[in-house]
Amino acid sequence: MAIFAIRLLPEELRSLAFGSLSTSYAAVGSGFSNPIRIFHLQNLTDANIVYSFDGVTDHGVIAAGSFLLLDVTANKTIVDGEFISRGTVISVATIAGETAVSTGNVYLSVFYGASK
Repeated sequence: MAIFAIRLLPEELRSLAFGSLSTSYAAVGSGFSNPIRIFHLQNLTDANIVYSFDGVTDHGVIAAGSFLLLDVTANKTIVDGEFISRGTVISVATIAGETAVSTGNVYLSVFYGASK
């Protein structure tokens, strides 16, 4: 019997269309409703992008047609481990001086743990 079992649940898919991308940061959907364990950011556009956890600071680059997958705390209990905070809003922007985006979307899938 799995007394300490945790269900992995998704939040709603977030997305941002290529027409909303520029060299200024734009939010990919709303803030997280739960502490996030698994984070999957897909850049399905034809341009390289930068992403930010605060909408101001560049935290990394995702090449065109690729993704970032963070398995932050999938193998921990409900309250132990590291999480991406509830309320966090992920933002993306194109890189100044590079080719402008002309097609595709950016998608964000996130997952959290629940005991019931």
